[in-house]
Amino acid sequence: MAFRTRTPKDVALISSICLTAIAALIYFLIIFYLEKEFETLWLIIFLAVGFTVSYLVIYYFTEIFIYKKIKILYKTIHSVKTLSDGKRRVQMSAEVLEDVNTEVAKWADEKIKEVKELASKDNYRREFIGNLAHELKTPLFNIQGYIDTLADSDLQDAELTRKFLNKASMSCDRLATLIQDLDQITSIESGSIPLQFERFDIAQLARDVIDSLEAKSQEKNIHLSLRNANEKGIYVLADRNRIQQVLTNLLVNSINYGKDGGATLLHFFDMGDSQLIEVSDDGIGIGQEHLPRLFERFYRVDKSRSRHEGGSGLGLAICKHIIDQHHQSISVRSTEGIGSTFNFTLKKG
Repeated sequence: MAFRTRTPKDVALISSICLTAIAALIYFLIIFYLEKEFETLWLIIFLAVGFTVSYLVIYYFTEIFIYKKIKILYKTIHSVKTLSDGKRRVQMSAEVLEDVNTEVAKWADEKIKEVKELASKDNYRREFIGNLAHELKTPLFNIQGYIDTLADSDLQDAELTRKFLNKASMSCDRLATLIQDLDQITSIESGSIPLQFERFDIAQLARDVIDSLEAKSQEKNIHLSLRNANEKGIYVLADRNRIQQVLTNLLVNSINYGKDGGATLLHFFDMGDSQLIEVSDDGIGIGQEHLPRLFERFYRVDKSRSRHEGGSGLGLAICKHIIDQHHQSISVRSTEGIGSTFNFTLKKG
C-alpha cells in the first residue's frame, strides 16, 4: 500500500475531525452526567464552529511554522545533492528562521568542501600512482633494453659489452635511489624514524656539504659559497643528519638547474628565536604556476630535463617532510630566467 505525503490541508482536516469527534463525545458525557435534555441544533452549531476554528488554526500553524520550513530544508538538501559544478546556490526564504538558514548553509558548505577534498585526494592519488609507475618503468625498460642488446650482440666485443653493462648499472643505481627515497619519505611520514636533536654549528655543516659537492659543482661550472657565516658559529637545535640531507638536496637541486658559470649562495639570517637558511641561485628559475606544487612527490617543472638529470623527483618532498617534522617552515620564491631561492627555518641552539 502506498502512502502519499500529507499536506497542511490533510493534517488540518484529520486533526479537526478528531478534535470535533472528541468534542462531541465530551458534549454527550456532559448531557448524560447533568441529565439535561439533548438539543440537536445546538450540538450541530457547536460542532460546526469547533471544526471550522480548529481547522483554520491547525492549517495556519502547520503551513507557516512547520511545512514551509521543512520544505525549504528539503529543497536546500536536494539542491546541494544535485550540484555539478561544486558551487552552493541556496536561496533561503526570508520567512525561515535565521538559525535554520545558518545551519543549513553551513551544512551545505561543509558537504561541498568534503566532496572537493575527496576529489582532490583522488586526483592526487591517481597522479601519484601514474608518476610512480613512470619513474619505475623508465630505468627498468632501460635495463631490459641494454640486456636485450647484449643478448643479440657479439659478446666477444669487450668494449661494447662493458659500455652496455655500465649503462645498465647506472639505471640500476637510479632505480635503487628511487626506491631508497620512497622508503625514506614513507618512514619520515609514519614517524618510524625519530629525530635525534642536538646542538650543532650549521655553518660548519654547510661547509662540509659544499666540500662534498665540489666535484659536482665544478663539473657543472657552478660556484658554491657561504654568506653571513661568522667564525663563532651559527648554532641550531635539530637532527644534524636530516638537516645535512636537506642542505645536500637543495644545493644539488641548484647545481642541476644552474647555468654554466653561475653561482649558488648559502645565506644565514638571524630571526630571533630561529635561524633562517637560504639557498639562492641564478639559474633558469621556476614559473609562478609551479611553485604551489613544487614540494609534491614526483612533481617536475621540466619533466624531460629532470629525468635527464637523474633525480628521483623526491628530493624537495623529502626536504619538506624533514622540516615539517622539526615543526619549522620551508618555502620557495623564484622568477624564470633570474633564479630561485629556497629557505627554511630551524630553532636556535
